[in-house]
Amino acid sequence: EKTLKYFLVSFGIPKTAPAPVHSYTPANAEPASRPPWVTDDSFSQKFAPGKSTTTVTKHILPRGAPVPSPASTSAYPSPVSTSSQAPPIARGMVQRAERYPASSRTPLCGHCNNIIRGPFLVAMGRSWHPEEFNCAYCKKSLADMCFVEEQNSVYCERCYEQFFAPTCARCHTKIMGEVMHALRQTWHTNCFVCAACKMPFGNSLFHMEDGEPYCEKDYIALFSTKCHGCDFPVEAGDKFIEALGHTWHDTCFICAVCHVNLEGQPFYSKKDKPLCKKHAHAINV
Repeated sequence: EKTLKYFLVSFGIPKTAPAPVHSYTPANAEPASRPPWVTDDSFSQKFAPGKSTTTVTKHILPRGAPVPSPASTSAYPSPVSTSSQAPPIARGMVQRAERYPASSRTPLCGHCNNIIRGPFLVAMGRSWHPEEFNCAYCKKSLADMCFVEEQNSVYCERCYEQFFAPTCARCHTKIMGEVMHALRQTWHTNCFVCAACKMPFGNSLFHMEDGEPYCEKDYIALFSTKCHGCDFPVEAGDKFIEALGHTWHDTCFICAVCHVNLEGQPFYSKKDKPLCKKHAHAINV
């Protein structure tokens, strides 16, 4: 029996993005310079020779990339109340802050957590002092620029593209916005297309042939085995017969004159058509 393989594209989030630089340090925090063998009395026991309690994973970043900070506190802490949180935005989507003039409203800044008296920005469902809404890496002001949110921090488009954006397997450019995952690679949604009709797959099924993806329609037209009797594909699970140099559905292998099913029966052929014994010498075929 023939077997067709189906594949399904998926959308997701690459796991290779480096962590952002964190410039915010909470009050009364332990000095980061104190070594663990000073602050942890059981350090010598945890890491005694012969014990393997620590796993080190190396991630190679581009030169000048944001270095992961040992602190776990984000440079832009989440507010206490989540009632004003904006709807989730897909990773890598470009956003822009909105400007609001000074008014009787005095919101708290999402960076310094102090009251804002004067004009302010609104982005990601929070309010900000205009001078404190900056790229987490290059520190460029994002008050009048587009930005991308990544790992609870904000970046200008240039920094996000350099350090976080995945590369498209087809056009080899950085992907800003929605990312498609297929064949263990990342793609622009408009770059992962059928090899025949060049139409994007979206989240549709596709077939692989000779290392190229095909939509179902083109795959059937180009590569599937068709029944010689009805000209429809012989699909996975179908019973079929190979006779007279062709493939037939078991229900399509019939006498060309009386249409009796010839599966498992002796038959004759004339003009490439099967005939039962009774009509073996039929003239009009």
